[in-house]
Amino acid sequence: MRDEMTPLDWSCGALADGLACYRRTEFFEAHEHWESVWLQLEEPEKSFLQALIQMAVAFHHLQAGNRVGAASLLSRALRRLESRPPHFGGIAVCPMRTEIRAWLRELEGAGDTPKQASPHPFPSFPNIDLIRNP
Repeated sequence: MRDEMTPLDWSCGALADGLACYRRTEFFEAHEHWESVWLQLEEPEKSFLQALIQMAVAFHHLQAGNRVGAASLLSRALRRLESRPPHFGGIAVCPMRTEIRAWLRELEGAGDTPKQASPHPFPSFPNIDLIRNP
């Protein structure tokens, strides 16, 4: 098992491909790339990557109009991320948690009234920001 502070390699392979898909809002594809890596990881990286997969799948559900499913998956992802330090696996975790909480407030506060004009409430999805070692 890796040291908790050792970053995952987001510069190439399936992690990088998934990140590129996520940033293009191709959430199902991001999930597919990351799942291939997730299957081979050990803890604590395994549950961390699972949170990112859940976040991607949540936004895939939201794109399909499933707000309840999106909120449920975002809640599960946030629970996994809550126990992580501010930086984990090469990712800035704190800002991502803040953005997920904002999405959950919006999704849970919207009730049963779908927003027909816009499939999602914000102009952008939570960023996955990479941390560069000094």
